Amino acid sequence: MRVVEDHIEVTDEEATSAVKGQGVRYVLAISLVLAVIVLSAVWIVPALLRT
Repeated sequence: MRVVEDHIEVTDEEATSAVKGQGVRYVLAISLVLAVIVLSAVWIVPALLRT
């Protein structure tokens, strides 16, 4: 944080009080894969049991 003339300038990390990481990307990818697997199982298993 630094004072410039009559206002204060802060960096992105200071403004959000957090460090932007790669964790969100991994959570999104893993949850997407799991959702595809679960929805495929819900669709395929009943179709196999009907025959």
